[in-house]
Amino acid sequence: MKTKGIVLLLIGLVMTIFTAFNFFTKEKVVDLGAVEISRNKPHNVSWSPVIGLVVMGIGGVAFWQGSKK
Repeated sequence: MKTKGIVLLLIGLVMTIFTAFNFFTKEKVVDLGAVEISRNKPHNVSWSPVIGLVVMGIGGVAFWQGSKK
């Protein structure tokens, strides 16, 4: 339980510091036999830093419960 708490604490810290990330997917626009035209379509994923704080809180409770035994 202690290691799960530490992992949750670290994930929560990263989520609090980095509140968004971007990734790209390829989208086929035109396909004419040997000619293929594609474009990179951007996607944005973002969340509130409060979610990271909540995950850190859950990790702290899990770490505390694991160290009590």
